[in-house]
Amino acid sequence: MAIEQQNGHSHQNGVSTTPFPQRPIIILGAGIIGCAAARQLLQKGFQVILVAEYLPGDQNIFYASAWAGAAWHSAGGICDEYKYLQVVSHRHLLKLAQEEPEAGVCMVKSREYLEEAPGKNSAIWGRTVVSNFRHLKPGEFPSNFNCGWEYDCLVTDPTKHMPYLGKKITSLGGRFIRQKVYSLAELYDMFPESRIFINASGWGSKLLSDVKDDKCFPERGQNVFFKTPNTGTMYFRNGKEYTYVIPRPMSNGLVLGGIKQRDNLSPEVDMDIARDEIARAHRLAPEVVPSDPPEEDLSYIVGIRPSREGGFRLDSQRIGERTVLSAYGFGGGGYAFAYGVADALVRMVEDAEFENVINPDAKTVAVL
Repeated sequence: MAIEQQNGHSHQNGVSTTPFPQRPIIILGAGIIGCAAARQLLQKGFQVILVAEYLPGDQNIFYASAWAGAAWHSAGGICDEYKYLQVVSHRHLLKLAQEEPEAGVCMVKSREYLEEAPGKNSAIWGRTVVSNFRHLKPGEFPSNFNCGWEYDCLVTDPTKHMPYLGKKITSLGGRFIRQKVYSLAELYDMFPESRIFINASGWGSKLLSDVKDDKCFPERGQNVFFKTPNTGTMYFRNGKEYTYVIPRPMSNGLVLGGIKQRDNLSPEVDMDIARDEIARAHRLAPEVVPSDPPEEDLSYIVGIRPSREGGFRLDSQRIGERTVLSAYGFGGGGYAFAYGVADALVRMVEDAEFENVINPDAKTVAVL
């Protein structure tokens, strides 16, 4: 993967000496959202440059895409438009699983147990998307749950998928620039010829001086990676005791979680949390997670999720002669939404491209 290190902010530093056949689309952020969007845009023939502090392959805790659970799981309590974003993402992930094994996407069984019967607009809508969905009969799920269901589930291994995306983007002609920026205005100065910018900076949008989205916040996650050959089934507990056991078949283990700690940026592993996650995972899936697994089979994962109060932001604004698309704040749902969001961003870019042609001197601001 080709990476350019940027130190200055001039036009010459930001733009390749190789002439572009068109003005490049500039993406701020190279996590799963930014990279999925770049891949889709490049496949549509657009030129793309990603500018980010962290890039595919990095292991920093602030690069959440490297640490995600990354199972496709239908979200409850969301509107129909957002459900469809997940549907599109499932379609893309399934194609990757079938055609590009190096992408790190595969299919496993999933068992989901509910403490209460599913209410209105629950996650059960996912049965319209997944394969082999069936309601579990009494006796097929632990007696302390109200109900449960089983289905085929797509899981993505971030340790495989992000490096795959980095290589794919580069092979399609995309470019990465490693640079931390403090405002969108910096990007405008770096790329004065570009007209379309995508802000996929995660919770960093809170810190950008000309965005300052105070709804964004960092949310610490910590998981246990348990090395085991028993990687055929995902387990998910939906209710008061939020717990998941996510298979990583390509890494020969299970991810045990979870925990959410708002505004906690500590990189240190909290062993009390780790022990609790193991205990909860054992209660959920005693057939694959022992109560006291060997220490040599355990390792620990810490990542800072890019969360946002009220849900993620996905919109388009015309600001002067530029169009700025926003796609951030996905918390722990980045992988489940990424490719649907990427397709939505492609459509927004095409709309902006059209608008720039028919109305190049427009100065209005409009949120779509």
